[in-house]
Amino acid sequence: MVNRDGQAAALDDPVGESLRGHHAHLARRLGRAATYLPEVATFSAVSADPGPQEWADLAQLLGRGEFADMFSCPATPPSDWQPVFVLEGRQMIWHGGGRPDHPHGGTVTGVVELGADSVPEMLDLVARVQPGPFWPRTHELGTYLGIHDNGTLVAMAGERLRPPGWTEISAVCTAPEARGRGHAARLITALVARIAARNERPFLHVAEANADAISLYERLGFETRKHVTFRGFRTP
Repeated sequence: MVNRDGQAAALDDPVGESLRGHHAHLARRLGRAATYLPEVATFSAVSADPGPQEWADLAQLLGRGEFADMFSCPATPPSDWQPVFVLEGRQMIWHGGGRPDHPHGGTVTGVVELGADSVPEMLDLVARVQPGPFWPRTHELGTYLGIHDNGTLVAMAGERLRPPGWTEISAVCTAPEARGRGHAARLITALVARIAARNERPFLHVAEANADAISLYERLGFETRKHVTFRGFRTP
């Protein structure tokens, strides 16, 4: 496990750092509590040591009985917040020296940028593969890239959280009929190149049980920074 990079402190609160910085225009805030706009993401953030008022502010932001994805935040909400899920995972950072071979994702053969007009096919692929949360406006978080086969989107990956100096790679998914062709590796390589080209570093999160994905990420130059626990709750 790697935790030697002093510049990685922002990764200890990737949601909060993103909402306060690069994604401030996509945020809703009340007091010190923050969350994304509903159709962008369900991730929410509080301070490192939130008190009752901060949890009340977040509950007011979200509404009664709504889902609060606290991501890797270790703070414990009040007892009347209903637990929805707990998932063990890890945070990985790219340690590759220098920049990848392809300075722009578009130079990787077959990889195209996905925009607002691609949302229906992106949502269709996500529904089939279920790589994690993805909503109608999630693509506004950053650049998303895809690969088509006979006009059908069969693989994609994109940029999600943006704490200072870092960009998270997320929504890495491939349709079952298109697996084993190296699509995920090509997409991740293209995204790493784009991120490095703007002098930022790539990172990602992965479920601890997803051994195949962890192995792929390690082959592509990622290493584990720390283990995390993802948690979600429903507001009272």
